[in-house]
Amino acid sequence: MEKLKERWGITSNFQVAIIFIVFAITGSSAAKLAGPLMDLLNITKENTNGWIYWPIRILLIFPVYQVLLVFFGWLFGQFKFFWNIEKKMLQRLGLGFLFVKSE
Repeated sequence: MEKLKERWGITSNFQVAIIFIVFAITGSSAAKLAGPLMDLLNITKENTNGWIYWPIRILLIFPVYQVLLVFFGWLFGQFKFFWNIEKKMLQRLGLGFLFVKSE
């Protein structure tokens, strides 16, 4: 646990618990919201091939997850931590140009 706290730059076990809770809620919420969003786009299992339906659903979950991660992080008082996680994730995807600091 100490290595994790050191790597994440946090000090208390309470913060670790909150961070785990935020990750859990975010993942569950993103997966749950993908269903209605797919219905809104009129892409259902019944009218779409599974080889098309599931990749689209997974691609839809990704941006929903990113937004919810920052939102739930803010809601639980850990916005700074999750904003930094978000920036790292987007930089690794090649979208780091979105966060260039202007001097």
